[in-house]
Amino acid sequence: MTVDTISNLLEKAIASRGTLFDAHHKSAFRLFNGFLEGCPDLIVDLYAATIVVHNYADVPERGEKFVHEASGFLQSKFPWLKAGLVKTRNAKSADEKRGRILFGAILDRKIKESNVWYALDLTMNRDASLYLDTRNLRKWLIENMEGRTVLNAFAYTGSLGVAATAGRACRVVQLDRNRQFLNLAKTSYTLNGFPIRKGDFIAADFFSQVSQFKRKAERFDCVLIDPPFFSETSKGRIDQIHESARLINKIRPLINDGGILIAINNALYVSGKEYMQTLESLCVDGYLKIKQLIPVSEDFTGYSETRVGNPITDPAPFNYSTKITILEVRRNM
Repeated sequence: MTVDTISNLLEKAIASRGTLFDAHHKSAFRLFNGFLEGCPDLIVDLYAATIVVHNYADVPERGEKFVHEASGFLQSKFPWLKAGLVKTRNAKSADEKRGRILFGAILDRKIKESNVWYALDLTMNRDASLYLDTRNLRKWLIENMEGRTVLNAFAYTGSLGVAATAGRACRVVQLDRNRQFLNLAKTSYTLNGFPIRKGDFIAADFFSQVSQFKRKAERFDCVLIDPPFFSETSKGRIDQIHESARLINKIRPLINDGGILIAINNALYVSGKEYMQTLESLCVDGYLKIKQLIPVSEDFTGYSETRVGNPITDPAPFNYSTKITILEVRRNM
């Protein structure tokens, strides 16, 4: 692939995303999804005035050329960029996976989305501390959580809980094993002037904490589960390919009658049809009902004028491998 080809692909991607840029450079979105827009080794995300370039090449050295071509092109195209970071997915070093500075010195520490601030730590983890593919879900939460109690399980840095809080939920519990992630969630609260109730930030194993909630007969109006692709501890196992139904059944008793379960499955190799069959089997008894699917925005799926590839597995009826479902819950009273 030549430098001109990379430039042309990026030019098309930028043109299609014109409405996503803001004059003050505070927004965040996927600037280029190479998997679906012509260069599978390369992804570029924009966080305020910082670009995060993801090198997905099986052989990282091969992807380095694309990384530097993209970095040079974008710096020329956008003089307002103040920093660039590259994350190398298949690097041997954990530091390279978390990110190495391409240019500039100070990475952005926050972005603004739907008038809500979200704190960032772009090198804290292999990803960039804020999942951009759940932007539409955050907007949905802002619009639908007023007066509700919410449990954000597998909270990571808490962005979904921040959105629920911005939507005037009366209580939001953020649950994650990693206290460092939850501390970033607290920073988001501070940025927005939200009160921080320490007891609602729980650093604990999911399975242990769910059992504790059950013993106390504690319930919520809305529960979100956005688990990692795979995880196993002494307390339990997360497997998004084979055991998503088990996880949903584990959490259902915590939801009030008429409440909402928001399930996210990001397993790339689980097709939309397979996942829907799992959900539909859970709905047979009438205590769960599929209420709505939340689409992923086009900066991830590619636009009609930029999309040149197809996903590994067909996500339909979802529009992307991040499969987001709103389920209504009924209890056997």
